[in-house]
Amino acid sequence: MDKKRAPRNRTLTVCEDEFATLKKRVLFPQNDKLLPSQIINRTLCGDLFNILDALPHEFVDLLIIDPPYNLDKNFHGYKFSKTNDENYLEYLKEWFPRIMNTLKPGGSVYICGDWKSTFCLYQIMRDYTIIRNRIIWQREKGRGAKANWKNSTEDIWFGTKSEDYYFNVDAVKQKRKVIAPYRENGIPKDWQETEDGNFRLTFPSNFWDDISIPYWSMPENTDHPTQKPEKLIAKLILASCPPNGVVLDPFLGSGTTSVVAKKLGRKYIGIEINEEYCCWAEKRLLQSDENASIQGYSNGVFWERNTLNLQIRETKTYTPKITHKREMELFSGALL
Repeated sequence: MDKKRAPRNRTLTVCEDEFATLKKRVLFPQNDKLLPSQIINRTLCGDLFNILDALPHEFVDLLIIDPPYNLDKNFHGYKFSKTNDENYLEYLKEWFPRIMNTLKPGGSVYICGDWKSTFCLYQIMRDYTIIRNRIIWQREKGRGAKANWKNSTEDIWFGTKSEDYYFNVDAVKQKRKVIAPYRENGIPKDWQETEDGNFRLTFPSNFWDDISIPYWSMPENTDHPTQKPEKLIAKLILASCPPNGVVLDPFLGSGTTSVVAKKLGRKYIGIEINEEYCCWAEKRLLQSDENASIQGYSNGVFWERNTLNLQIRETKTYTPKITHKREMELFSGALL
C-alpha cells in the first residue's frame, strides 16, 4: 500500500484509506453453512480448508483453479514451500475432491500449473473428472536460463464432471492474419479481405500463443507475483460458462477471475486467504464498472498479439460511445 509509482506505471495501488473501505466489501465467513445468495458476487477472505465444507453443493457452472505451484513462493507473507511430487499430490487431494462438490453435474473445471506440477495435476483430474484436454499457453516473460531451456509455457488441464457439459466454441474464436489467402472463383474462401489486411476467424486450439503477461503499463497489472492475464481467463469463461452462470475461483489472488466474470456477464465467487489481495480484487471489481474492456478481446473476437491498432480501430467502429482518446487510455502501452 502507498507505493510510489512512476507517472506511466498503471499497476494497481491501494492506499490506507481505500483499504479500510474496500475491506468492508469483503466477506469473512464464520464456518457456518453458506447459501448461494450470501456468496455470489462476493470475495470471501479466509483459509480455503475452513471454508470448503460450508459451501453449497452443485451450484457452480465453472471452476477455475490456480493453486500454488510446487515452488517456493512468497505471496506477500503467505509462503508456499516446494516439496516432492508425492506430498504435492497429497496436498491436492486434501481439497480438490471437496471443491468438486460445488460443481453442477454439467459443470467444467480448469486447473493451472507448470511443467513440474503437471504430473500431479493430471492424476488429480483423472481421478475426479473426465479429462477433456490439456491447454499449453505461452508465458513470454522472465529471464533466460543459462544452463537449461527457458521455461516459457504453462499448462491448464480441462475436465468435466459428466459427459453432458457446456462448451461454446464460437465464443472463443481467434482473429488471425491470413498469410497465404486462398480464393475460390475469385472470392475469398473462409477469410475476409479488409483495408488493414486479410483475416480469418479460426477455431481455437489447445496451444495459445496470443497471451501477454500483465506488466507495469497495463491497467490490469497488480503486484501479485503470479497474476494470470484477463485475456487468458476470458477464454475459459466464455467457452465453459453460460451467460449469467456462476464461476468459482478458490485461489482468487488479485481477483482476475472475478473481474473477468463480471465483465463478461457471469456471476462470480472468489476465495482468498490474503486480506490485502481481497482488497485489490474489490478495487478491480469497482474499476470494471467504468472500464469493462479486456485486453486483446473486442466485439466477440480474440485478437493475435501485436494487432493493437487494428483492435482499437474496430472497437472505435463498433462502439462509438468510446472516444479515440479513451481507447488509447484503455489500451495504452500494452501488447495484446
